[in-house]
Amino acid sequence: MMYPKRETRSSARMAKENAGKNYEGDKYSILLPTYNERENLPIIIWLICHYMDASGFLYEIIVIDDGSPDGTLEVAKQLQSIYGEEKIVLRPREKKLGLGTAYIHGMKHATGNFIVIMDADLSHHPKFIPEFIKLQKEGDYDLISGSRYVGTGGVYGWDFKRKLVSRGANFLTQLLLRPGASDLTGSFRLYKKPVLESLVARCVSKGYVFQMEMIIRARQLNFTIGEVPITFVDRVYGESKLGGSEIFQFVKSLLHLFATT
Repeated sequence: MMYPKRETRSSARMAKENAGKNYEGDKYSILLPTYNERENLPIIIWLICHYMDASGFLYEIIVIDDGSPDGTLEVAKQLQSIYGEEKIVLRPREKKLGLGTAYIHGMKHATGNFIVIMDADLSHHPKFIPEFIKLQKEGDYDLISGSRYVGTGGVYGWDFKRKLVSRGANFLTQLLLRPGASDLTGSFRLYKKPVLESLVARCVSKGYVFQMEMIIRARQLNFTIGEVPITFVDRVYGESKLGGSEIFQFVKSLLHLFATT
């Protein structure tokens, strides 16, 4: 497999000049939970480094691979040899243990005071991360959520059925829980580290519902939420992990949250 060239001479000079300029003292730990993402991982890491280096932010990328059988971890090790151990931190686990525990595992090793969570399948474009950071600083928000359903946000690559499921789930959640945020099931967010630690400790849901509960708990605890419009693009390589069992679990957990919050 051919990996993108790390950087040109001009981009290297630009990154060196910009390093640490923006919001001195802040560092951003970007958590990338992975499972069978060997084709996507080199691209998403190159994009993250490109936009973060150009913006001058201090950052690290923590890859949490859950025993991917397709060799994702081996690819991650090669990328670490290219970008360096300080930039790419590998914290693999033996098997698939769930998204919430992946965040907990990643946070234990995070050295940043802010945490970015995003998918590794290229559905979340790293170009939005600097926008998250800018809005967070402007309003001192506790968390920033990328939203498909506000302003210029949108979804590309989904068929009608999946769009209907997503819109229906979001509408039902808004109706029952009134969370004060437009996109409950999205997983592209920026958190103050103590805020994320507090939320994860309180959440009981698993899978895709975990992201929804995080917003609900944030509202309960009076954490401030900012939103940035994002474009969500369906994965380029690999298969979607959304299936009937996830939809059933969503409905079950939604009713539980309605009854308990």
